[in-house]
Parts: sequence; C-alpha cells; structure tokens
Amino acid sequence: MIESLLLNFLFLLFPVLIFLIFFENKQHTYNKYCLILLSAISMVLCMAFPIRLKIGFIFDLRYIPFIIMALFGGYKYTFPLYIVLNIYRWIIGGAGTLQSFLFSTVIFILVPLLSKWFIAKNANKRILWAVLVAVFTMVLYLSTLAAQLPALNKEFWILTINAIPTHVLVMIIIMILLEKIIDNINTRISSIQAERLNVLSDLSASVSHEIRNPLTVTNGFLQLLKKSQTITTEEKSFIEYALLELNRAENIVSDFLAFAKPQSENMILYNLKDEMEYVKNIITPYANMHQVDVQHSFKNTLIFKYDKNQIQQCLINLYKNAIEAMRDKGGVLSIDVSEQKKSIVIKIQDNGVGMTREDVLRLGSPYYSTKKEGTGLGMLMVYSTINKVNGKIHVESEVGVGTTFTISIPV
Repeated sequence: MIESLLLNFLFLLFPVLIFLIFFENKQHTYNKYCLILLSAISMVLCMAFPIRLKIGFIFDLRYIPFIIMALFGGYKYTFPLYIVLNIYRWIIGGAGTLQSFLFSTVIFILVPLLSKWFIAKNANKRILWAVLVAVFTMVLYLSTLAAQLPALNKEFWILTINAIPTHVLVMIIIMILLEKIIDNINTRISSIQAERLNVLSDLSASVSHEIRNPLTVTNGFLQLLKKSQTITTEEKSFIEYALLELNRAENIVSDFLAFAKPQSENMILYNLKDEMEYVKNIITPYANMHQVDVQHSFKNTLIFKYDKNQIQQCLINLYKNAIEAMRDKGGVLSIDVSEQKKSIVIKIQDNGVGMTREDVLRLGSPYYSTKKEGTGLGMLMVYSTINKVNGKIHVESEVGVGTTFTISIPV
C-alpha cells in the first residue's frame, strides 16, 4: 500500500514539477493547455496504478488534479479531464464503472461553480477550501459506496480511514506547492514591473526637460513666423499643422514628466480627502458629457506621505478611462475610499465595455492601450504612482459587464 501511495503521489507531482522546470518562466497562452495535458496524464497514471488495501478495496488519487483544475480553471478546462477520466475508466472496466461516471459527473457540475469565488481568495484560504472540497468529494464517494453495501462492515471503515486522510494530506502538499509557484510568478512580475518603472522614473525627468526646451524655442519661432505678412495662406496652414504637432509633443512630454520621482515641494502627509474631492470636481463635467453618474463615498482616517500632483493625475487617468468605457451608453462610476487593516482601499467601479483577461494582464505595460487612440502612458503612470507608495492594484473585469480597480495602499 505504501509503495502504491508514494507512486500515486509521484504521479501528482509530475505536472507540478514539469511546469516548474519548463514553463514557469514562459508566460504563453499554451501553458494552460500543457497543464490540462499533464493533469490528464497524472489522472490516467493514478487509475492505472491504484492503491490496493489488504482487505480487497482499491482507491486512487485521480480526483486530486481533477478538483484542482476545476477550482482554478472552471468548466472550460475541466471538461477535457472529465472526458479523459471517464473514457479511461470505461477502458479499465469492472465493478464501479457506472458509479465512477455518476460521481465524476456530480463533481464536474458542482466544483467548477466555485472557481471565480475560489480564485478571489488569498493563498491560505484557497488551500483550506481545496482541502474541504477534497474531503467533501471523498465523503460523497464513500456515502454512495455505503449505499450499495448491505452493511457498514470493518473493511468499509478501514477504507474510510485510509482514503480521507490520504486525500487531505496530498491535497495540502500539492496546493502548497502550487501556491508557492503562483507566488513566485507574481513576485517576479512585480519585480520586473518595479524595475521598469524605476528606470523610467530616472530617465523621464531629465529626458523630458531636455526635449521640452527645444520644443518651446521652436514653438516661439513658429508663432512669430505665423504673424509674418510675407507668407502665403498655404504656408500659414503648414505652420498651423506644425504648431498642432508641437502641442501634441508637449502633451506626450508632460505625460513622461508624471513618471519622475516625487517632488519634495509636492509631498504632503494626509488622508487623500482633498485630492479625492478635487479630482471628483474636475472629472464630473466630463462625466456629465457622457451621461455618466459619479457616486462618491469617502470613509478614511488613515494618513500617509505622497506627491499630491501625481496622485491627482493617477486618479484622473483612472476616472477618465472608466468614463470613456461607458461613453456609448452611459452608466455609473462608483468611487469608494475606505480603510481596512491599516491600508487605504480605493475602489473604482464602472459598468462599461469591460476587458478580456489578456487585456487585464497587459495593463501597465508601456505603450499598451485598449483604446485605438491611446498611448498606454496613462495606465503606466497609474501603476508607477501606486508603486511609489508601495501600493497594489487588483483589476477585475468582464467584457460587457464592467471593470473594478481596487487599489490598496499600506500606511
């Protein structure tokens, strides 16, 4: 039994180790399909080499990868495993084939329902809930088995004592490994983003100032040339176009200046109330133009040190993006500022067009924007500003439903 148990455990470690070695540093879309394939192989191997008890009963750990994929991936990624599990169980044949089909169908219907709720939890709670789901499925399985037996004999209770603790222990170990991998990936992404923002912050101020000086001089000479009486109307139109392009370049330079390190003359120690009120008043007319109702709630007494100009620009960018996501049909922009466990939490919610998961993952990348006319500098500035105050940004979005930005700033 011990040998079979260790073998099953090795089969479950197989997809984890393969992903850790070959795919952890490669963020490709096909990674999830590789995980499905590896999980399917793991399930098949567990069924091919089950754990045999001396009393005659056999069981395996096939439902561990099945449950984990259902919790993390939902129906879309669990369905292939469901098909593989039942096909291979049918090939094996023997007693319990129908019971396995019915039992796996129940799990397939119920467990993926928890997926979105499960993913939103923190690492410790995900481990706990994964264990509880594993216990629930084993209790359900043993209950269906008990219903078929004429009496609950000693052999049944030996199976119960072996099966439930084994599933609990293995689920705990696998989930801890998975959460560690997830944490490493998130830490690496955060480190890369922070390094990118720091480099951008160091370069932006000096480069922007150097560019702004010749732009200002050029703009002045073009203004003088425009007033000349010796140039034609066509030549004046050329000057107009040149001035428009210079103004556009000035705006881009101003965006870059927002990435500079916080200026000492702008630093204040406060609770964001004045900044929130100021930005709300600035953005309300723009919201009214697009039939967007702004709902604002402020309940925070915590204070921290920040550059007020950068925070104001950060909030303006977020509000403006939310309003533009609702400009076709109008909607509600909900802004809520509260305090939770020594952190200031800013929640900005809209019911606009929403974004795909791929769009959400790429937010904050230089020059990436979901808008055709966008440069991506606005969101990059948002992430840069929040990074400077050691804050974190969590984004939830669904196409056609809306987007929620949750900013958490420790104080």
